[in-house]
Amino acid sequence: MGTGTAIAVDPFVASCTLTPRFEAVRAARDFARTTLQGWGLGALFDDVALVASELVTNALRHAIGTSADDTGGPLTQVPAQPLRSHSPQASQSLQLADGRMPIRISLVHRSPQVVCAVSDPSSQGPVAREADFVAESGRGLHLVDSFSSSWGWHPLAGAGKVVWALFDAAPAEPVAGRHRRAV
Repeated sequence: MGTGTAIAVDPFVASCTLTPRFEAVRAARDFARTTLQGWGLGALFDDVALVASELVTNALRHAIGTSADDTGGPLTQVPAQPLRSHSPQASQSLQLADGRMPIRISLVHRSPQVVCAVSDPSSQGPVAREADFVAESGRGLHLVDSFSSSWGWHPLAGAGKVVWALFDAAPAEPVAGRHRRAV
């Protein structure tokens, strides 16, 4: 009997490695839609998609940078299709040209909750700025806080971080207007 690493496939864990380009935001939303619909949680899509968009945008802007590739081409070779299970071997084989880890979005469903997690190569944690409602940017983490039950971040071993947001997947009673977490 040989030795090896057994990888358990969990149908309620889905991950997708994103090419570090602006199209990654749309890819993250498409991934969220497909995954949530597959789990029968399509009603969560609007909130999860908004948060995923903000977290991926932050990763592109602050962890990868917008001027890393002047040609506009991809910064790394990554798989075109989402990886449905996450293994350390798979993530270590996917790196940016400078050796850093790419952006990865993961959705985990553990009833009655869903976690949306975005990992990136920067070890610097996200910082919520003072809300300026006239500015063109700077409100992303405030949106993440408003649309999720809670959020946070953790450093990854070696380098990088993961920023996560938690969503309640239990059926909620209808409320007039859009529901928001009570402060």
